[in-house]
Amino acid sequence: MPASYTIAESLLAIDVGGAHTRAYLFDIVEGRYRFLGSGVAPSTYEAPYKDIREGIRLAIDHLKEITGRQIIDDDERLITPTRHDGSGIDMVVATSSAGPPLKVVLIGLLEDVSLSSAASLARTTYAQISERLWLTDQRRTDERISSIIRTMPDLVIVAGDTNGGASRSVMKMLNAVGLASFLQVEEKKPEIFFVGNRTLHAEVKNTLASIGNVTIAPNVRPSLEEEQLDSAQPKLAAIYRRIRSKQMTGVDELNNWAKGNLIPTSMAVGRLVRALSKVYGGEKGVLGVDVSMEAITLAAGFPGELVLGVYPEFSPSYALSDIQNYCKVTDIAQWLRLDIPVHIIRDYLHTKATFPASIPATLEDMDIEQAIVRTLLGLAMKNIQTQLHRHPRFFEPIIFSGDIFCRLSNYSQALHMLLDGIQPEGITTVALDQNHLMPPLGAALSVNPILTLHTIDSGAFLNLGSVISPVGNARPGTPVMSIRIEYENGSEAKTIVKYGRIEVLPLSQGQKATLHLQPYHRFDIGMGGAGRGGKIKVVGGLLGVVVDARGRPLKLPSDPARRREQAIRWMKMIDR
Repeated sequence: MPASYTIAESLLAIDVGGAHTRAYLFDIVEGRYRFLGSGVAPSTYEAPYKDIREGIRLAIDHLKEITGRQIIDDDERLITPTRHDGSGIDMVVATSSAGPPLKVVLIGLLEDVSLSSAASLARTTYAQISERLWLTDQRRTDERISSIIRTMPDLVIVAGDTNGGASRSVMKMLNAVGLASFLQVEEKKPEIFFVGNRTLHAEVKNTLASIGNVTIAPNVRPSLEEEQLDSAQPKLAAIYRRIRSKQMTGVDELNNWAKGNLIPTSMAVGRLVRALSKVYGGEKGVLGVDVSMEAITLAAGFPGELVLGVYPEFSPSYALSDIQNYCKVTDIAQWLRLDIPVHIIRDYLHTKATFPASIPATLEDMDIEQAIVRTLLGLAMKNIQTQLHRHPRFFEPIIFSGDIFCRLSNYSQALHMLLDGIQPEGITTVALDQNHLMPPLGAALSVNPILTLHTIDSGAFLNLGSVISPVGNARPGTPVMSIRIEYENGSEAKTIVKYGRIEVLPLSQGQKATLHLQPYHRFDIGMGGAGRGGKIKVVGGLLGVVVDARGRPLKLPSDPARRREQAIRWMKMIDR
């Protein structure tokens, strides 16, 4: 049994986000850890406060109103450990995603090898890749130096060369980094993160240590065939923390509360997903989806491996000019159920970029925001697919979180957004993280894994139901699968699912049944190949069992009026 189980009975988790700061309380109730409540307050890292501590204090005050637990004393100090009167806390974990994305310059030898691995590493935190330099990009050394200076990066990630390979080219690239850093004023010098050839560690330190802060981690590309990011991620988290401490008042104090373990929110989500993949095991992976003001985070966990993608450029609050680098406004418009002119969508995007914490005020605003999320989820999934090619394409379960999902009174709309954006395949269970618990539970794994397991077992996530998504294409109305439902009481029901429809099977919440599935026309439901079926046991979720027979990839009518009519019909099919 971990020592933390007996030492730390209560835990306070703090998550500082771009719009909200949350304080969570966990403690033992009847011998098991339970989530007792959370307090929420606006984040205060921007003007007029420019101090995250104010938002943290307000969130803890709100938590006290909900739980009655006093955590801060009259002198604004954390009460620790727990006192006999029940006040205080035994342990703190902390996560943060607040602030603009880190500006990152990537440097490597080969564009498709070391530079690609450096980009994968940068994608595990809140970063915007501003420049890429590689050996054969044909720029002179002075041009590379000018590019680094012009970018004014927060972080330079240097990768290159397999372990034991030639080192002269790597050092040549590093000379440009060193000179560019030397020419920057002290407060603007970037952090330098070397994740290349291990034989160069000492030389890199000697060359750059006097110029700026240098961190060294094991090679992210130790061989041409292997990419290894795990060892570099904790050090990247420490770099992220140092940069944020320069940008925001209060980061160091929060890190002290957490005993030096303040980590990016995305890393905490990844930790949780990786842990769940080990618990569930099997051939499928676990997918975590977090849509926040700062970024869309996708975490795909497989036993022993995590693929993490953080996409600030796909944040629903990002500026229109940035979104248009990746998609057109017409791509967003194709998901609308209402007839809304393109210029209105543009106006909404500009307003959202200016006031990112704003919420939809009208039905038109809500329709636009949901269309944006569908579009950006699709872009994020497309980006992470390049890292998932070695893994199964099926997931069990999919857990998703985000204010836009949680503030909806109709959970059918939340599931519909996920189905349209992520387009899951095969058979999976979909759960909603309605209390935003993925970050605190992921952060708690490092100090008290039993707390995380107990909280999940107690029903931390809302089970929306099983989703069956046959992969394939056919003419609308073509039967694609037969389903026989065998209930626990011995009764049965049969249905034929037709292409182009979303069907909700008659299974109430908590009700158990066995589904006998037989796909037609070589449709694939993940039971051994195209056209192969079988039986599965399911438990009805809040929305029952949903069969999404619209095909993969999902195809929308080209005519705008027909698209809107189709979107309304699909919503009515799933609406409960």
